[in-house]
Amino acid sequence: MATAGATGWLRGIVKAVPSGDSLVIMGNTKAEIPPEKTITLSSLMAPKLAPRRGGLDEPFAWESREFLRKLCIGKEVTFRVDYTVPSINREFGSVFLGDKNVALLVVSAGWAKVREQGQQKGEASPFLAELLRLEEQAKEQGLGRWSRVPGASEAAIRDLPPSAVGDSSNFDAMALLAAKKGSPLEAIVDQVRDGSTIRVYLLPDFQHVQVFVAGIQAPSPGRRAAAEAVITSEVASNEQNGVTAAEPRAPLTSAQRLAASSGSMVEVPADPFGKEAKHFTEIRVLHRDVRIVLEGVDKFSNLTGSVYYPDGESAKDLALELVEHGLAKYVEWSASLLEDDVRRKLKNAELQAKKTRLKIWTNYVPPATNSKAIHDQNFTGKVIEVVSADCIIVADESLPFGDPSAERRVNLSSIRGPKMGNPRRDQKPDPYAREAKEFLRTRLLDRQVNVSMEYSRKVGLADGGAAPSVAADTRVMDFGSVFLINPPKDGEVAAAGAGSQTGVNIAELLVARGYATVVRHRDFEERSNYYDALLSAESRAISGKKGMHSAKDPPVRHVTDLLTANAKKARDFLPFLQRNRRMSAVVEYVLSGHRFKIDIPKATCSIAFSLSGVRCPGREEPYSDEAIAFMRRKIMQRDVEIEVETVDRTGTFLGTLWESKINVAIPLLEAGLAKLQTSFGLDRIPDAHLLAQAEQSAKQKKLKIWENFVEGEEVSNGAAVERRQKEELKVVVTEVLEGGKFYVQSVADQKVASIQKQLSSLSLQEAPVIGAFNPKKGDLVLAQFSADKSWNRAMIVNAPRGPVESPNDTFEVFYIDYGNQEIVPYSELRPLDASVSAAPGLAQLCSLAHIKVPGLADDYGQEAAVRLSEHLLSSPKEFKAVIEEKDTSAGKVKGQGTGTVFLVTLIDPEAEMSINALMLQEGLARLEKRRRWEPKDKQQALDELEKFQTEAREKRLAMWEYGDIASDDEDVAPVARKGAGKR
Repeated sequence: MATAGATGWLRGIVKAVPSGDSLVIMGNTKAEIPPEKTITLSSLMAPKLAPRRGGLDEPFAWESREFLRKLCIGKEVTFRVDYTVPSINREFGSVFLGDKNVALLVVSAGWAKVREQGQQKGEASPFLAELLRLEEQAKEQGLGRWSRVPGASEAAIRDLPPSAVGDSSNFDAMALLAAKKGSPLEAIVDQVRDGSTIRVYLLPDFQHVQVFVAGIQAPSPGRRAAAEAVITSEVASNEQNGVTAAEPRAPLTSAQRLAASSGSMVEVPADPFGKEAKHFTEIRVLHRDVRIVLEGVDKFSNLTGSVYYPDGESAKDLALELVEHGLAKYVEWSASLLEDDVRRKLKNAELQAKKTRLKIWTNYVPPATNSKAIHDQNFTGKVIEVVSADCIIVADESLPFGDPSAERRVNLSSIRGPKMGNPRRDQKPDPYAREAKEFLRTRLLDRQVNVSMEYSRKVGLADGGAAPSVAADTRVMDFGSVFLINPPKDGEVAAAGAGSQTGVNIAELLVARGYATVVRHRDFEERSNYYDALLSAESRAISGKKGMHSAKDPPVRHVTDLLTANAKKARDFLPFLQRNRRMSAVVEYVLSGHRFKIDIPKATCSIAFSLSGVRCPGREEPYSDEAIAFMRRKIMQRDVEIEVETVDRTGTFLGTLWESKINVAIPLLEAGLAKLQTSFGLDRIPDAHLLAQAEQSAKQKKLKIWENFVEGEEVSNGAAVERRQKEELKVVVTEVLEGGKFYVQSVADQKVASIQKQLSSLSLQEAPVIGAFNPKKGDLVLAQFSADKSWNRAMIVNAPRGPVESPNDTFEVFYIDYGNQEIVPYSELRPLDASVSAAPGLAQLCSLAHIKVPGLADDYGQEAAVRLSEHLLSSPKEFKAVIEEKDTSAGKVKGQGTGTVFLVTLIDPEAEMSINALMLQEGLARLEKRRRWEPKDKQQALDELEKFQTEAREKRLAMWEYGDIASDDEDVAPVARKGAGKR
């Protein structure tokens, strides 16, 4: 307590008003819990209030208490103890509110009577004479309890209903909930049990109930062992000024004695900051008017709701105040009853309190997180690809057009969209995945956006979950907020919420349409700077039943993916696609500068599509990446038109593609990133003269691939099929496939012996521990070959879904150094050291050049495979391989029969002819179809080989048994375009 100057006078703040003649005053100090005194106004006796358990007041008891409560609660007063009565352990004193004596104000208003003398001499107020004078004056005027109005005394008696605290049968809480849920109830707080539990009188019926503050839980203030003392003090508080000597207390009830006996045995210590939380709540709401917004009830008739108390002209939320000051924690079970906005405020307040380690969070240790904030990384660019509903690729405008490094992958912060699936793994798209991606594509593609990068997160390669412990199995994803500049005026901006100064938040727009959900981040996990707006948008989408929140079945679109189908299925689609002539389509992906994945909505199929007569540099060749980046900026995910002319042997359709009515091959050639494939036949290529002009322009400017161009020199064309000076290798054949394909190892390659030596030095006795080693598709491992039990490097081609559960789980593996492929159990796999996996595979896929060997499914295919194996594998020998061409169109190695193919003439040094000629001579192969635009060296080779084919045909050997063989579709060149006019 602060001393007020003269001896004995103290200063404090009124914390509570238990009755019409008593005050609880706490010290006006900086202590966390200041000392306090209960002061009864000297020489006064106010009417007695009914006990909380129910009953009758004395007349005017409530009005008397209300006068004193409204006069003093929460205000600073000066007081002095005049005398004490040890028998009841009470202190009596004089209290001043400013310069006004509170006792005089009470008596003059008629709300208390004056007792002239206590039991002992000196037990009287020093202002007794003035009190007696004012009492007589109030009596004469009929003020307060001295009212002479007929029936006033009876009307001023409250008949309190039984308290619902401890006996739920006294109150129908469910009926109140049904009638008043979500509506404010007026109440006066009577007790504070702990920081988040109060007991109140509901007005106007004065029903005494217990209220849990919704959404939070404060620490316990503990419980004293002497329960009887608590009850005694409660009874005593209803007595006036020592009159208890004349009126003995009522004996304790059985329930009170039981509570006293059980309480005396158990003392509950206070939780850290439990007493502070209780005090915090007391000084704000005890004996004050509050509003309670009812949210729920429990089976004991306890109410759960939000408590608002007055603070000047505004009202404050008690739950939010407690959480912000670190005196309560957020609890989901009751927070679920609140509105989303209120829950977010509570959760954010708790997070901030944890960050600053306030009060109950002093020793809080944040959980480990795999996210890291990104600061000051903002840029402007154009969207060139929508990867999925929550990921886009933006080309940074500060870098040159077509620069591959300009493309930045941005994952939208704090949202999760439906997954697109993976056709190659037989994973179907999630519901609304295509609709969400299309929603973004139509609104973002080629539109300018502002990007604010916010955080990065380390995720597992398998599913994007929390960061695994193994560094090799992780990747870092960057997250940010993307704002659309100058959005279309179609009402969607209003639906998503107000836009910011930088534009409309795409994530918010997506969530508002029900095409994504908001991620519930853990504490201290980085999140979007606009997280609250995202949660609000999600609430609107859920209430409006938008998108994935709708009860309707999601739309279904069946698409035939011809990229994953075999070439025969693609040829079956050709007549249908040719018949439709020009078709609307969408470029789903740019596979290379001239080859794309195209979605044709009308045909409900996706195809691999290549530009007729135009070839860009192949993978890992100069300007390959620039060509891909150029075309991504030009046509990626754009609405285009295509016209299909034919399909090649790999199932890729050839034709022309227009974007905005412009043949896209023209700007590609003009940029010097492609060459005309003159051997294809210019008479068969649409807009051939325009393409030739574009190529000539790039040559003259010496752009990109033409930087070393000299007029008059012959320049090789084509990047997917390379033609260079013929290279010769000494090889051994390691595996034979169908259709004239086989694998070889170069004899001169020193890596063969080096890798074999490294493998032989490894200790591979112990089987892998299940759970510690989980190989996935595409991983390089060590596998034990079944034929000779040797350990070899292998690539996982197919793996079981989910984690490994048994040593007998099987994996399909491709031996990258030999070309074999087989299925092996998990017990015969081992992790591969990085020093051994770094070297590329030693097995090179080859095919016999200039001839066609039937596949196993074709006539004489099995005979051809057996015979080729006899020629190549019957005895260990070296062959000379003359590389005629290299076909890089198949991309990277993904298993047996994939990757770059060397088209070779394979010569057995001991024989007089090549294996190519030998297969023709035995009638187990036939020549490729001749084209008039073939180079001279190839024409000569075909002329030489034709002699052997003629010999087999004349002798009716093998496949020529029944005469000539009709050519198949894959040898047919693109059809010549018809002139305009009627058909």
